[in-house]
Amino acid sequence: MALDQSSRYSDLSLKEEDLIAGGGHVLVAYKMKPADGYGFLEVAAHVAAESSTGTNVEVCTTDDFTKGVDALVYHIDEATEEVRIAYPNDLFDRNMTDGRAMLVSFLTLCIGNNQGMGDCAYLKMYDFYMPERMIQLFDGPAKDISDMWRILGRPVENGGYIAGTIIKPKLGLRPEPFAEAAYQFWLGGDFIKNDEPQGNQVFCPAKKVYPLVYDAMKRAQDETGEAKLFSANITADDHFEMCARADFILETFGPDADKVAFLVDGYVGGPGMVTTARRQYANQYLHYHRAGHGAVTSPSAKRGYTAFVLAKMSRLQGASGIHVGTMGYGKMEGDASDKIIAYMIERDECQGPVYNQKWYGMKPTTPIISGGMNALRLPGFFENLGHGNVINTSGGGSYGHIDSPAAGAISLRQAYECWKEGADPIEYAKEHQEFARAFESFPHDSDALFPGWREKLGVHK
Repeated sequence: MALDQSSRYSDLSLKEEDLIAGGGHVLVAYKMKPADGYGFLEVAAHVAAESSTGTNVEVCTTDDFTKGVDALVYHIDEATEEVRIAYPNDLFDRNMTDGRAMLVSFLTLCIGNNQGMGDCAYLKMYDFYMPERMIQLFDGPAKDISDMWRILGRPVENGGYIAGTIIKPKLGLRPEPFAEAAYQFWLGGDFIKNDEPQGNQVFCPAKKVYPLVYDAMKRAQDETGEAKLFSANITADDHFEMCARADFILETFGPDADKVAFLVDGYVGGPGMVTTARRQYANQYLHYHRAGHGAVTSPSAKRGYTAFVLAKMSRLQGASGIHVGTMGYGKMEGDASDKIIAYMIERDECQGPVYNQKWYGMKPTTPIISGGMNALRLPGFFENLGHGNVINTSGGGSYGHIDSPAAGAISLRQAYECWKEGADPIEYAKEHQEFARAFESFPHDSDALFPGWREKLGVHK
């Protein structure tokens, strides 16, 4: 048996409201199950010990000060597998250069060695609370959706839906067809992102494709009279490689460099990459792609942390926008209650699964909606979320439209207008050609969502 540390690393008399009022602790809520033969509080205390000042035996180097920065279990509920731990702010590593907080330190302590403990069957973080002082010490976003709206010539409050796409297929296009695909979409839409694997493949070198994409952007802007946005993938293993990509892209887009966002694969690349992009390129919108996150966030995974926790951390790091799934309206895992993820990152105060978090004026992070969405699925999505102030990247929903990618983009915008007006989608389709043709483009979804649509719209097989 391991050393029972519950007397030192737990204090169930502590009240959550007092800890929050004191402002001296980061609070973390986990779902935990002890391994067979171990007590619930005993294992919870071991988690707190392993995450802070403890070790598995009594050591001679611990002094009274050390005990003052112990993490403490302050709440347990065995029936719901609930463990809450208070971590003193002073435990967390801080920058030597400017004293600021680091997300890597939060992860190292709160989701570090405790994930591998033999006396713990599983442990998953599903909410955390940052006190005001810690919020002050994180970067937060430099740019937000209002900067996008401004470039698009819209109101900077409630500027509405940004219709986007992902160049498809995700890999396999050479530079000329890639740029042509961008041009075709931009004739109707606002925003294009690289798919997360797109970068500098031998068949599509960055130094060849980006000048062609910029040419496509200029032609589309000239033809439509509207600004266009592009999110370029700068993900790399190495800080210098990432900056080389970013610098080349900014130089290429030149006078339109303000219309470029930088996409970073924040889960596989890690916090260091996100923060490097945030600090080196504070004038660009930072687009956090979360490829791979399902390895720990999936509801079937009993370890790690949830998608909600990932999104909340992204705002601390300075992501301007992060993918939040489709809340059950697209092809990916998720359900309607995932809207709490969007609310937490876009509001200045929000009640999470456990904690009410105040952001004290930190800029919001935009929910980016991606994964099997099209014009037919959007009205229900907006109805559930309650607003349309999001970026939506629809790959198949644009390039799968029966008429053209531009018509696909217009159908997406029309879906937003339809919802905003409170119109019946079938009736709205009768007056809006691109939206109507989306019914024929995606008949499987049409049948599921709008039974009898063929007769109502006069469409015959």
